[in-house]
Amino acid sequence: MYIKEIELNNFRNYKEQKVSFSRGVNIFIGKNAQGKTNLLEGIYLNAFGKSFKNVKDKELIKFGEEYCRIKAVSESEEGENTTEIVIKNDGRKGIKKDGVKISKTSELLDRIFIIIFSPEDLRIVKDEPEKRRRFINRELCQIRAGYLSDLNDYGRILKQRNIYLKEKQIDTDLLDIWDRQLAACGTRIVRKRSQFVERIDEISRKIHSGITEGTEHLELKYEASIAPAENLEEVFYETLVGTREDDIRNGTTGRGPHRDDIRISADGIDLRRFGSQGQQRTAALSLKLSEIKIIEEEKGEKPILLLDDVLSELDNDRQLMLIQSLGENQMFITTTEIMESVASRLPKGKYFKIVEGQVASEI
Repeated sequence: MYIKEIELNNFRNYKEQKVSFSRGVNIFIGKNAQGKTNLLEGIYLNAFGKSFKNVKDKELIKFGEEYCRIKAVSESEEGENTTEIVIKNDGRKGIKKDGVKISKTSELLDRIFIIIFSPEDLRIVKDEPEKRRRFINRELCQIRAGYLSDLNDYGRILKQRNIYLKEKQIDTDLLDIWDRQLAACGTRIVRKRSQFVERIDEISRKIHSGITEGTEHLELKYEASIAPAENLEEVFYETLVGTREDDIRNGTTGRGPHRDDIRISADGIDLRRFGSQGQQRTAALSLKLSEIKIIEEEKGEKPILLLDDVLSELDNDRQLMLIQSLGENQMFITTTEIMESVASRLPKGKYFKIVEGQVASEI
């Protein structure tokens, strides 16, 4: 699977733009704030139905316009596929797959498999737990059927429960209904996450050992806020009941997968707290490279890789290591400049220059 072309209308700082891509490497060069990341955002949107940034859909519309449209053409062994997304400034969003309207974003997730590398991903080890949960969620949405639905249901129920916890009078019977629902959804989420972390731990250990030439041994462990158990759903429910007074006092739900984390350590040292910047970034690269392996194993496809200004965040040795690890996947790389030592190691492809929301030329 690879992306042949993308067409943008009123998307971010692009008025009208159509770009055809190489099956290999596509490098977008330009100064900051010209639209390089926006182009990757459009590609990502056609795989996930939403941005990789924490923004509302209507924020993707070019200022002063009433709608935006993003259309991508991809090709696989079965032939060409198209995905088209239209977002209106009243928040409505329409999605078509091969010209047929679909009602659920989850119907996109089996079409194009994408992994994004960004400066934020390089900080995943040292940043707050929410970033590590997002890392897990993004991958599981692509490889586990039903995960996105569970995640959405859990978020909806959690929001309702948290709003109700702030009421002056609490009906415990009503709270009990939400607790049962949270326990059911939450259990499915935790089990899928735990299995995923076990697998990525196995893969990332090998990758990390190769990067560090065997001098460090990486270890990942899923840290659940509710103790693991065979009868997890019942334990989950009982935990919510047992912490109700605290939750009512604090006005929020204190336990559940929305509070979970991943412990990332090397040789027993917690890299989140005590790792050097170099150790943290090496561990982050190991995690991201593990994603490629997992998608290839689970889906039998080579994922498309988006490298958003990530090279500038790495020293020369890590840049070379990253490029050498990426193989023959289709790649989209944004950068202000690219070193010759790195460019010479890349597979053949296309170089584009981006200026003020225009893909001005193919270099």
